[in-house]
Amino acid sequence: MKQRRKGNRKFLAAILVIIVIIGVLAGCSGKGDRAAEELSAIEVWERVQQAMNPDDLKQGDMNKLQKLYHINAAEIEDFILYTASSNVKADELSIIKVKDVNQVENVKGKILQRIKAQMVKFKDYRPDEYFLIQKHVLKTKGPFIIFAVSKEVEKIELAFADAF
Repeated sequence: MKQRRKGNRKFLAAILVIIVIIGVLAGCSGKGDRAAEELSAIEVWERVQQAMNPDDLKQGDMNKLQKLYHINAAEIEDFILYTASSNVKADELSIIKVKDVNQVENVKGKILQRIKAQMVKFKDYRPDEYFLIQKHVLKTKGPFIIFAVSKEVEKIELAFADAF
């Protein structure tokens, strides 16, 4: 009889452990976040904006995006672009959502060309701004690409990751 009780207790303990594990996995899997494909660049920007001070930046449009990055408008689903209000500053932030995830590397390559051009421009002219460019963030998540040059680049990077 005692062996049967021990067997029942072990069985119930095993069931309880399984229930707890399923509950933990179910709780961690969703986190209430939406998939990257469901988000817009504006929604990601709202998250990133909380981690930085965008006051010294000016918003750019599709023409500015194409001028800076040489990106075809047909590749882009949505974007946010902010650049420094002065030519002597390197601060820049772009959040780009491409239409097709397969285009991410192509667009990222075009942004890398922009980074190289900015490094050449600021290297001898403004060493402090050159340092910011060197410490840039260029990350991807699903169809999203973020490029940031800022003193607050670590906060921006974390906010981007938390947006998903």
